Amino acid sequence: MGRVVLPIELRRTLDLDIKDPVEIFVEGESIVLRKYEAACIFCGGTKAVTSFRGRLVCADCLRQLREK
Repeated sequence: MGRVVLPIELRRTLDLDIKDPVEIFVEGESIVLRKYEAACIFCGGTKAVTSFRGRLVCADCLRQLREK
């Protein structure tokens, strides 16, 4: 089913609510779990991110694209 059950203490620590998206990935030999934040595909920034042609781009990178 693809479900992972997290204890309430962990959900409170991560400020996770029901059905909030999370990221799960591997770093070395560790499994990392963190609350998902939309990020720019170019710089990884999370401020002023908007969807452009199905991809997330921040305002700074979008401005730079327009200038070129």
